[in-house]
Amino acid sequence: MKVVFDTNIFISAFVVRESLGERAFLFAQQKRFDLCTSVAILTETVRKLRDKFDQADQDITDALKLISRASTVYKSSEKVDVLADAPDDRILECAIAADADLIVTGDRHLLKLKNYQGIPIIRLADLLRMFPSEPV
Repeated sequence: MKVVFDTNIFISAFVVRESLGERAFLFAQQKRFDLCTSVAILTETVRKLRDKFDQADQDITDALKLISRASTVYKSSEKVDVLADAPDDRILECAIAADADLIVTGDRHLLKLKNYQGIPIIRLADLLRMFPSEPV
């Protein structure tokens, strides 16, 4: 199963200890699903970690290394202009490029779509219900 995480899931995973985001990321590291991302998603994650959460450069570098080991980075060939917030459109572009099975987000604008081109858009809690056991 191919899954695209919105930036807010990565932020949760790396900023909030023992969060649902961290739990989901651990499942990705264990290859319980195929995590898909893009340069645009990674760039937005770095920007938010630095500007909004004041993370140290070394912590950001470490997070990027972990993400890159746990995921496949896709290059989007199709431009999407569906939502008012351009970074949200980058999530949709990645999902299309990856031929993803799910988009996981906490963003209400994305969630309001419910699906995009047949790709369901779900909350993090819904993803975690698919994996009743704890990550190892």
